[in-house]
Amino acid sequence: MVDRRDVALAHRLADAAGAAILPHFRRLDGVEVKPDATPVTAADHAAEAAIRRLLATERPDDGVLGEEFDDVVARNGRLWVLDPIDGTKAFTAGKPTFTTLIALFEDGAPVLGVIDQPYNRERWVGHDGGAWFNGRPLATRRGTPLARAVVSSTAPELFEAEADRAAFARVEREVAYLSWGGDAYAYGLLAMGCVDLIVEMQLKPFDLGPLAPIVEGAGGRITDWRGRPLGLASDGRICAGGDADLHAATLARLAG
Repeated sequence: MVDRRDVALAHRLADAAGAAILPHFRRLDGVEVKPDATPVTAADHAAEAAIRRLLATERPDDGVLGEEFDDVVARNGRLWVLDPIDGTKAFTAGKPTFTTLIALFEDGAPVLGVIDQPYNRERWVGHDGGAWFNGRPLATRRGTPLARAVVSSTAPELFEAEADRAAFARVEREVAYLSWGGDAYAYGLLAMGCVDLIVEMQLKPFDLGPLAPIVEGAGGRITDWRGRPLGLASDGRICAGGDADLHAATLARLAG
């Protein structure tokens, strides 16, 4: 069981990040490009700094793995994994689909996850086999066959290798339709039952931290393309489905 004090702290972390982000939203004064070609803004730095200040005070023995600053080594087997702004491209374009991602790992496994959209005041939380949206219990849409599934993926350019493009095409040609974009926001929509399936790749540890507690807490299934549980060493290939049958059918197509 996740300690309720950790759940309360996770909410406070998300609140602090949102307060740091919103003054910059649609008022950007500059965007930097990191060596990996991803954008970063002052809002990214401000949000992660706000989260880290709280953790340093409230959980000084816990580790911290964040996208923008140096790691803090855990002294107790607990690790907070942070992405202050997931979907920075959407953020810089003024689209309210960016999110803050917060996850707590214990002994290498994610046990608590938060996806927060501060502009819309939307928050998904997952832990202990349950998931909630703004405090209301969540459930995925179940029993949807592949032929009627709504699939989401962040961007076609993420499928760089020919084999990966071919694998994704085997899924795409069998589903009802495909919606591009959304980043982590799409996983919240899957947990709500708006999206049936997500297939993508090139997710980093910061991107995938809170996904499993939320998706699986809502009744879905999420793994890498080989069916392995997600972790900090995952290869970034993600398959999430509203239920185990849809997930299994998708894995079979990805495997060819």
